[in-house]
Amino acid sequence: MSTTNNIQRLNDLKAQSRLGGGAERIEAQHKKGRLTARERIDLLLDKGSFREVDAFVKHRTHDFNLDEQKYMSDSVVTGWGTIEGRLVYVFSQDFTVFGGSLGEVHAEKICKIMDMAMKNGAPVIGLNDSGGARIQEGVVALGGYADIFLRNTMASGVIPQISAIMGPCAGGAVYSPALTDFIFMTRNTSYMFVTGPDVVKAVTHEEVSFEDLGGASVHSEKSGVCHVAADSEADTLFLIRKLLGYLPQNNMEDAPFVPGDDPLRMDEALNSIVPDDANKPYDIKDAIRLIVDNGQFFEIHENYAQNIVVGFARLGGHSVGIVANQPAVLAGVLDIDASEKGARFVRFCDSFNIPIITFEDVPGFLPGTFQEHHGIIRSGAKLLYAYCEATVPKLTVITRKAYGGAYCVMSSKHIRSDLNLAWPTAEIAVMGPDGAVNIIFRKELEKAVDPIRRKAELVAEYREKFASPYVAAERGYIDDVIEPKETRPRLINALEMLSNKRDSNPAKKHGNIPL
Repeated sequence: MSTTNNIQRLNDLKAQSRLGGGAERIEAQHKKGRLTARERIDLLLDKGSFREVDAFVKHRTHDFNLDEQKYMSDSVVTGWGTIEGRLVYVFSQDFTVFGGSLGEVHAEKICKIMDMAMKNGAPVIGLNDSGGARIQEGVVALGGYADIFLRNTMASGVIPQISAIMGPCAGGAVYSPALTDFIFMTRNTSYMFVTGPDVVKAVTHEEVSFEDLGGASVHSEKSGVCHVAADSEADTLFLIRKLLGYLPQNNMEDAPFVPGDDPLRMDEALNSIVPDDANKPYDIKDAIRLIVDNGQFFEIHENYAQNIVVGFARLGGHSVGIVANQPAVLAGVLDIDASEKGARFVRFCDSFNIPIITFEDVPGFLPGTFQEHHGIIRSGAKLLYAYCEATVPKLTVITRKAYGGAYCVMSSKHIRSDLNLAWPTAEIAVMGPDGAVNIIFRKELEKAVDPIRRKAELVAEYREKFASPYVAAERGYIDDVIEPKETRPRLINALEMLSNKRDSNPAKKHGNIPL
């Protein structure tokens, strides 16, 4: 065969591979409002940067007439490329081939790309669109899933792992995304669940749609499984690109430096953002945007456990993770979901050398039988453990309330926070002045001629003597009390001061976080 014929054959095979399951199935995918595996990769990566591997792979199964249905590349497209010029590895499941089902060679391709990502220290992105295990391949398919799960676990804390659910993701398939750092979903076209609506109906007699059982809204608002939900596949892929801009390539590097606006900028609006009425809410995200570079804040878990806010921003050009109580939702109280949301985010930032900025306005932990019976003690301990264990630079700003055990948990000086600042509006105490007065002065109030007036006097006295930030500052628990408008330059200065911070934990295999 001549060289010309050999090259023609190569090009024909590549074209065949790019067709996946064929034109009809590609059209069917488009009619569902979903892109193909390769179209998604093209949108995700820098133009022309994708380099595919294993394009000629075919499955090896002969049972159930599968030997008569062989497709180039099988049901997943794998390779690497760049996002904003930085190396990433990617696999994209192809629903047009056997419904994107995972068999032996499908798993091998994903494992190969994950191994390459680990060896070369770059993020791995999985675009999931699969009907699950390839039943015709039996236990081999299950083994393939387990091979992937192991790599997800070994890669955790070493390279960033991002999962995008672009279609169905059911059964055992959900556990690979669950082991990764961030899960993105697309509203109305993606869903994930352990057991589908038919099984749910057979076992529990509940009738539920795919969307109501495991859609993006459910997982981004109720379960917390989904970290970011978008309205379209293009938006989902754009947001992944944006997130990666805040992250390092691996746990041995720092996130990219991106020059921001004036590091000495001070905004007078911060001085009046906390209401005079201690019980009146305000939106902590307004404060965050006034402090961070260019007002840009990439929120994670935006619609889940909204009484705590977590996300990424930059200060002085450096990536930071932000954890903030949200007074506008449940007064910023810590409950089960908020504690676990915060804990996971803190541990991610610590794994990847991202400093943690904590904005604190917390009245305590949410009381009640539901919280106690469902483990608020264990969940609160997760957040405490995460902060205690973290060795990255940790900066805390108390904007208003810091009461009870929640004061200790939210990156207090006592658990190795590096710099703790307070605004003049801060109140730091075992409990709120109102509740404290009710307990301490109960008998005096019972005997008072005008108990309402006397209580107001005692509350004011308690707030001044015991809840003032200057009381904590006298003991060194607060490093400085500052004007709110000074927060941005003070935080940026502290990050520069802590740029060479070294801290360590006792030698051990690993701790036993209260899971």
